[in-house]
Amino acid sequence: MRLFRLSILCATALAPVPTLAADDSAAEAAYAADEQRQIVVTGARQESSTATKTDTPIIETPQPITIIDDELYLAQGAVSVSDTLNYVSGVTANPYGPDSRVDGAFVRGINALQFRDGMRDVFSYYATIRADPYNFDQVELVRGPASVLFGQGALGGIMNLVSKRPEFTTGGEVSVRYGSHDRKEALADLTGPLTDNLAGRLVARVRDAGTQTDFVPDDRVLISPSLTFQPSPDTDLTLIGLYQEDDGGSTSQFLPLVGTILPNPNGRLPNDLFIGKPGWDRYDGRLLQGTALFEHRFGESARLNLKARYIDSDLTYLTHYPNSYCNPANPYVQLDPATGRPPVDADGNTIINPETGCPLADPDQRTIGLYADGSRARMEIFSTDNNVQLNFNTGANVEHVILAGLDFSFNRVRKTGGMAIEYIDIYDIDYDALSDFDGGLPQPSGPSEDVKQDQLGLYLQDQIRFFDRVSVVLGARRDWTSSRSFSDPRRKDAATTFRAGVIAEIVDEVSPFFSYTESFEPIAGTTSDGSPFVPKMGRQYEAGVKFHPADAILVTVTGYHIKESNRPVSDDSTPDPFDQIQIGSMTSKGFEFEGNATLPGDLNLIANLSYNEAEIDGTNQQLDNVPKFNASLWSTKRFALSDETSLLLGGGVRHVGKNRSFGPAFPDGIVTPAFTLVDAFAEVTFDRWSFAINATNLFDKRYYSACLARGDCFMGSERNVFGTVSYRF
Repeated sequence: MRLFRLSILCATALAPVPTLAADDSAAEAAYAADEQRQIVVTGARQESSTATKTDTPIIETPQPITIIDDELYLAQGAVSVSDTLNYVSGVTANPYGPDSRVDGAFVRGINALQFRDGMRDVFSYYATIRADPYNFDQVELVRGPASVLFGQGALGGIMNLVSKRPEFTTGGEVSVRYGSHDRKEALADLTGPLTDNLAGRLVARVRDAGTQTDFVPDDRVLISPSLTFQPSPDTDLTLIGLYQEDDGGSTSQFLPLVGTILPNPNGRLPNDLFIGKPGWDRYDGRLLQGTALFEHRFGESARLNLKARYIDSDLTYLTHYPNSYCNPANPYVQLDPATGRPPVDADGNTIINPETGCPLADPDQRTIGLYADGSRARMEIFSTDNNVQLNFNTGANVEHVILAGLDFSFNRVRKTGGMAIEYIDIYDIDYDALSDFDGGLPQPSGPSEDVKQDQLGLYLQDQIRFFDRVSVVLGARRDWTSSRSFSDPRRKDAATTFRAGVIAEIVDEVSPFFSYTESFEPIAGTTSDGSPFVPKMGRQYEAGVKFHPADAILVTVTGYHIKESNRPVSDDSTPDPFDQIQIGSMTSKGFEFEGNATLPGDLNLIANLSYNEAEIDGTNQQLDNVPKFNASLWSTKRFALSDETSLLLGGGVRHVGKNRSFGPAFPDGIVTPAFTLVDAFAEVTFDRWSFAINATNLFDKRYYSACLARGDCFMGSERNVFGTVSYRF
C-alpha cells in the first residue's frame, strides 16, 4: 500500500519572520504583530476541551481529534464552515456541493452535528443562516460519539466552533478582499484591554457578492462584540454578542439527472443554471445570539464552568426546484399547448402513463414541472451547560480528573409554508412568465411546522492517569427529552449512555487506544406524515494507535465499527425532496489515517486517507452520497525574501471517491464519479502588511457532488479565486 507514502500531516504554521526596525520599540511592535500570524500546530501535546470538556492533551485522549486553526483554514480558502473540514480525515465536506443554505459534512458516513463553544448551534434545517468561519479561532472535530458529555452528539462525530474571545494584549487586523463572482468584502478583528481587568473584541464582516449560480447573491453583514471581565486571576466572565444578516438564495438548484449526469438530446444543462424566479427566490435571514461563559478556578484542585446561550433566528426561504421525482429516468412532461399544463381526460383528470404513474412524457425532453416552495421560519434556542471539575490523586502515581455536570436545552421551530407548481422549458426558461406570488408565499399557505423540544442531561466522567503513561476515561449520562408538534402533542424519551476508553504509551512515542461509546440524539422536526422524529441511538467500538515522535508530529491510525438506529432518510414516496422517514438500523465501519508534521525548513504537511463502508442493514448498499474513499494532502513552506519580507506558498490536493445512489428507478444504483481538486495559496508579508491570494479548485474542474436516484443532481464547487490585503497590528 501507498498509505504511509502520503507522509505525515501538520496544521500549517505561518512562522513569523522578525522585522528589523530603526529602534528596539519599533522592532518589538512589529515582531509582536507578526507573532499573531502563528498557527497552533495540531501536535501531540496540544490540548482540546471538546472530547472530554477538560483541557486534555490529544495524546492522552482515546479518540481521534483534529484541531483546525483559523490561520490554516483561511489559508486553505475556506469561505464557509463546511470548507474548514476539506483537509480532515474521515470527512466528506460539502457533500451536496456549495450549499448557501446550510453547512454540512459527513463524518464516517454520518451527518456531523454543529456546536459552538460546547453548546449545540443548529437544531433544524432551513430555519437559520450559516455561521461565519471568520468569527472563530479554531474548529475542533471529534470523530466518534460524544453523547456522554454533549447528549446530542451524532455517532460520526461533532464539530465544535470556538469563538474568538477578547485578549488583554492589543492587536488585530483590517482587511479588504475582492474575488470571483464579484466578491467584495471588508473584514475587521480588533482586540485589547479596556481597563486593567476588562478586555474587549470586535469581529465584523461586510460582504457584497454573487455565487456560481446565476441570480443568487451571497451578501452578509456580521458584527460580533465581546467582553471578558477578570476580577481576579482565577475568575473569567466572557460575554459574546452576535448580529448577522444574510441576503442570499439557494445555490442548490436540484437539476434533473437527465440533462446533467445522464444524456439529454438537447445537451447538458449548464452548472450555473438558475431554475427559479429572479427577485423572488431568496434565502434571507437574521440571527441574534448572546453567549455567557464563566469560569472560576479554586487553585489547582477544582474548577467551575458555567455556560449559557440564547439564539433568535428569522428566515425567509423562497425557492423553485424541478419535479424530477415522479419519474427520475425521464422527468420531462408533455404539455397541452392550449393550457400550458399536462393534458387531461374528459373528466378533467391529468392523463397518466400507466407504466410510470406520471404524466405523459415530453418526446422532446425539454418541459418539466417546477415546484415553487416557500416558508417563513422562526427558531428560538436556549442552551446551558454547567459542570464542576475536581483534580485529586489516589496514590503517588494515580491522578483523577472528575467532571460532573448538568446541561439543558430548549428549542422551538415554527414555519409557515406554501407550495405551487408551474411548467417550464428548462432549456429556455421564460423567467418573466413565472409567478412571483406578489412577493409572498405560494398559495395555499399555512402553518407547516411547530416543533418544541427540550432536553435535560446529567453526566459524570472520571479521567484516570496511571504513572503518566496510561489514561482511562469512564463516563455515564442520563437524558430526559420531550418534543411536541402538530400531530403529536407530546412525546417523551429517556436514555442512559456510557463511555469507556483507554490509551497507553506502551513504548516511548507509541500510544495504542481503544474505546467504546454510545449515542442518544434527539432530532428536531417531523417525518413526512407530520410525526416528530424519534431519537437516534447507536454505539461504536474503535481501536487505533497514535505515533508522536516529537511534539510537532502526530500520526493517528484508527479503525471503527458503528451501529445506528432510527436514521432519517429521504421519503421517495412524496414529491417534496425535503420529506424524510426513519429507518431501522445502519452500520458504518472503516479505517482512517491522519498525520501532522512540522518539518525542518518551515515545511508543514497535512496528509489524510480514509475508507468507509456505511450501509443500511440488510440492503448491502452503500448509503446515498457517501463515498468509500477520501484522501488529501496539504503543504506550506515559508521563504525569507529580505529582513522584513517573507513569502508563504501553500497548496493541496483533495480526492473524493465515487458514490452510488439507489432507488426504484435505478435499482442497480446511479454513480456520481470521483473527483480530484487542487487548491493553492500565496501570501507576501511586509512589516505589518499582508498581500494574499487564494484559489480553490484551481484548474476549474467541473464535476457533480451528488447525483441521487430520487432524480436530482448537485453541482460541485467551481474555481474560486480571491485576493486579500490586510493590515495587522
